Amino acid sequence: MLSPLVLAACSGGSPAEKADGKAAAGAVKAEGPPATVAVTPSGTGVRAGAPVKVTASGGTLTSVTVTDGKGAALSGALSAGNTVWTSERPAAPGATYRVSAKTRGTGGTAGTQDASFSTEEADKVNTVVLAPVARRIGIAHPVSIAFTKPVKNKAAVEKALKVTTDNNTEGSWGWVRDYHGKDRIDWRPKNYWKPGTKVTLDARLNGVDSGPSGGFLVKDYKHSFTIGRAQEVKVDLDRKQLTFQQDGKTVRTIPVSGGDPDHGDKASWRGIQVLMSKEGTVRMRSQSVGLGDAYDKMVGYSMRLTWSGAYAHAAPWNAAYFGKANKSSGCIGMSTANAQSFYRDIQVGDPFTVTGKDTKGLPPQGNGFSNWNVSWEDWKQRSALN
Repeated sequence: MLSPLVLAACSGGSPAEKADGKAAAGAVKAEGPPATVAVTPSGTGVRAGAPVKVTASGGTLTSVTVTDGKGAALSGALSAGNTVWTSERPAAPGATYRVSAKTRGTGGTAGTQDASFSTEEADKVNTVVLAPVARRIGIAHPVSIAFTKPVKNKAAVEKALKVTTDNNTEGSWGWVRDYHGKDRIDWRPKNYWKPGTKVTLDARLNGVDSGPSGGFLVKDYKHSFTIGRAQEVKVDLDRKQLTFQQDGKTVRTIPVSGGDPDHGDKASWRGIQVLMSKEGTVRMRSQSVGLGDAYDKMVGYSMRLTWSGAYAHAAPWNAAYFGKANKSSGCIGMSTANAQSFYRDIQVGDPFTVTGKDTKGLPPQGNGFSNWNVSWEDWKQRSALN
């Protein structure tokens, strides 16, 4: 444990005393020494990650100011008895902090005490990948934060995250293992977002220790976005038909061909899959998804649904099967003309609900944004704070 730094009083005495040392008429003379103050952490090159604590002895704290080397204030709160001030956030790595504490002794003597301490640089730094990046998204997209290194201290990280909305949307954080093996935390509403909702992520992560293998997070992140039009996609692979809905009304039906059920690895995923990105023309190779040398094509109007390679896209080579049979390698294929118009109107974050006996099961949590395939109660249990 770091030993506290005891601060010496920079000033003392009572404002009720006159310059000649005599008490002003009607005033009560302050007596006794000012309070003493101890600060933790203290010294130079100390480990970051702990809150700053200022403790008064022989009196109380009347105010505390802590600033870093850039002049930014570290906010905090006084205890019920005004004897301890604790910062809301931990001290960040590689920073110098200046502390100024105003006190009042038990006899009424006021004092101001100053000190500083510095933290060592982080030996490991964890960084994040945020989603969404767009300013307007569909009704099913979660707020998602993937970490480049492991996160053992999940509760500490989650406490530093806050999602606010302009309509008090109910939601919860939940931890998943990303398809790429990374720790990821998503904030999912209880139900789909209401169109027009304004959402802000405030990730106050600077100074949070993610754990021995991940190291410190050294940056704050803030991002705002708005929920767009209510759009949903229903893919019925028994009927081989895609239905596109806007504001609850069907605006288009498209004949499609899904994954071939006669080859288990090629069957399509079922359940709710959120459109992750609109990627245009993409080179798709079967080797990248473990299907050998089955195909190597440039594919137009590609709309990604999972990290493992499920897309909706133009598939003119399968024209004979649209609306008739599921003969793709797992994606939802349609004509080039239909794909072009559908691609124009679809939003990142729109949900695709895929049904049918020819499907192979739900995509694992973390393979895309498959959060909606678990119940609300089960999702909340994925929070590290429950």
